[in-house]
Amino acid sequence: MAGCRILPRLYLRRTYSQAANSCAPWQPRLSTRTHPRGLSSPRRLALETYTNRPPHSLIAYHTTSKLLSAAAATTPPTSATPTLAPYTPPQTGLLSILPRSWVPYAELIRLDKPTGSYYLYFPCVFSTLLAAPLAMPAAPPLTVLGTSLLFLAGAVVMRGAGCTINDLWDRNLDPHVARTRLRPIARGAVTPLQGVVFTGAQLLAGLAILLQFPASCFFYATPSLLFVAAYPLAKRVTYYPQFVLGLTFSWGAIMGFPALGVDLLHNGAAQAAAALLYTANVAWTVLYDMIYAHMDIKDDAKAGIKSIALKHDKETKQVLTGLALTQVALLAGAGIATGAGPAFFVGGCGGALVTLGVMIKRVNLKSVKDCWWWFVNGCWITGGVITMGLTADYLVKYVERDDEESA
Repeated sequence: MAGCRILPRLYLRRTYSQAANSCAPWQPRLSTRTHPRGLSSPRRLALETYTNRPPHSLIAYHTTSKLLSAAAATTPPTSATPTLAPYTPPQTGLLSILPRSWVPYAELIRLDKPTGSYYLYFPCVFSTLLAAPLAMPAAPPLTVLGTSLLFLAGAVVMRGAGCTINDLWDRNLDPHVARTRLRPIARGAVTPLQGVVFTGAQLLAGLAILLQFPASCFFYATPSLLFVAAYPLAKRVTYYPQFVLGLTFSWGAIMGFPALGVDLLHNGAAQAAAALLYTANVAWTVLYDMIYAHMDIKDDAKAGIKSIALKHDKETKQVLTGLALTQVALLAGAGIATGAGPAFFVGGCGGALVTLGVMIKRVNLKSVKDCWWWFVNGCWITGGVITMGLTADYLVKYVERDDEESA
């Protein structure tokens, strides 16, 4: 009996060895009919189960396994991070016609994106038009126009200097933000040393323009450089860097008064008007830059950059509404201080209230494209209606005063 139990075990092992060296699927030769008493019930059940399988099941299994392994080996792994496009030189617009060596510096001052220069320029125009009736004698239209053009040149130059300073401070942060990773310093097209030298050249150009104004303007303009340098640092320490940007971009709301010879130190009405106009423009800057900050809100959170959009993401439209009401109220206060007429309050203040309200209601803060559209066009829409209101009020006063002098 013991011999009968050993023989099947040896026979099975030999059969396994033969099957391993054969290309055909293994089928055990041992049958329960040959040795009815040589196998226990569990072994008999196992052999019956195996011998009843389809003859090609093992081949199918191994073939499928090899195919799946080959497919897994040839399929490239998918990445959760989207591939970002490399830098390509400008093919259209102003930058495409510049010499190739100039392009990085033109990009550095955002020459192809002048909206920032306009936002810096509008407060200068506001203060110039508001101060013109206060001058003694009243500033003529050609003087107002010439002063406004000088301010435009200064805005372009100083905005470029501010952008260069900002990019120098942010050279280690910009590569981590999709929108800013291809800026000239971030991608290595301009070295930090070259950026510093270029900043110095721009500041000298700004000084040359500043010297075309009355001498007192130099002392009023110089403190603004502190805010220009402080803004990039504010993004690292506070969720309200837009407020610091507002203090910087609104400085022109003061400069129009000394530019036309209005003494801010001894003229109470001019002091009040300049302070109210300056504060109104700070509110406007925070408003439009909050919309602008929503374009980078995800990347800013990853890079550790702070902004008012991150702090008040869920209640952004409520904050924008409060800023708009503040801006219009302060703007109206500046008009009251200078004795402005209906043209300013209806056209300038009323127009600003309507245009800001439409923008706040319609802007889609989750869409980068929509935020950019309103940032760019809101500048001209709101800034334009305020300028038209101030211009109309100035012309009415100038004509009235001219008629009085003629009589």
